[in-house]
Amino acid sequence: MSFSKVLSVLVFCCLSPLLTAHEFDAGTLHIDHPWSRALPAVAKTGAVYLVIANHGEHADTLLGADTPVAGKVEMHEHVHQDGLMKMQQVADLPIAAGESLAFQPGGYHLMLFNLTKPLTAGEHFPLTLHFANAGDVEVVVNIQADAQPQQPQAEHSGHGDH
Repeated sequence: MSFSKVLSVLVFCCLSPLLTAHEFDAGTLHIDHPWSRALPAVAKTGAVYLVIANHGEHADTLLGADTPVAGKVEMHEHVHQDGLMKMQQVADLPIAAGESLAFQPGGYHLMLFNLTKPLTAGEHFPLTLHFANAGDVEVVVNIQADAQPQQPQAEHSGHGDH
């Protein structure tokens, strides 16, 4: 095996844990695996899912988000009302000290409106989360072909599928 192939394998082995790690920290907040589903090129809306854990001693509040791939981002939740499931916008979301907030299909999610580019599997895009105390936190959203495997539901999470 040539030196360049050996070097390539070593670099890949060393970097692969970093490539699969998809976590972000901002002070006492830990943001785990922001992701979105791949969508057809004609789609004008999408959603982002993630989990935010507050490891601090004080609450923080998610105030909103923005990204260059959408004209606007809104926080939404699914609710059962009059026997129907519907989405409604949420102004802000508190994250108590020692608690987690899960954004997942069928529960809370960040709704992307007026997409400026297709959400294509294997690609990623930046997203800035706005917190009352932690300030602005930029994360990278991975675009996946399929939904994220089911994770344990955290405080504030909903049920169903989006």
